[in-house]
Amino acid sequence: MLFRLIDPIERLAARVSRRAWRADAIDDPLAQVPADVPPERLTDHVVLVGYGRVGRHIGEALRANGLTCVVVEENREVVERLRAEGALAVWGDGTEPAVLVQAHIARARDLVIVTGALPRTRQMVDIARRLNPRIRATARAHNDQEAALMRQEHVDRVFVGAEELANSMIQSLLQRSAAAYHGEPAR
Repeated sequence: MLFRLIDPIERLAARVSRRAWRADAIDDPLAQVPADVPPERLTDHVVLVGYGRVGRHIGEALRANGLTCVVVEENREVVERLRAEGALAVWGDGTEPAVLVQAHIARARDLVIVTGALPRTRQMVDIARRLNPRIRATARAHNDQEAALMRQEHVDRVFVGAEELANSMIQSLLQRSAAAYHGEPAR
């Protein structure tokens, strides 16, 4: 009997937690993009969910190439640091519709998800597509099975870490081989 109560209790706890987060986030300046950001910066931008090692590289590359990126991150300290650096960042859970709304997903061009497991990724893509049917979704998968499921869910681009590393190494080897064939010095 106790085991039957586990699922309902967990669902109730999750709902209570989300409601508490929403109540806290309403007055939290880190839960929304600052009001002084010009609207044109928040149109055709990239919403990047997760700012760990991979997300940081993506965000830095986007900004270095002049593309607007709004980071969605659950770690408050990371959001505070990004804001101090002048980056656009929103604190919160990307599976919460209100958080994606605050990242202006409705006017975004791309959604890039580099965190979370498959169910969370599915949830974020579903929310984003309901708010913006034309959004392009890119996600990171942990293995080939996840990647196949994400593709079935219509995630536009899926990257698997080991596969991408192998592709980069192959490309490097082929470039060096081609250079050697043409008599160029190896790098």
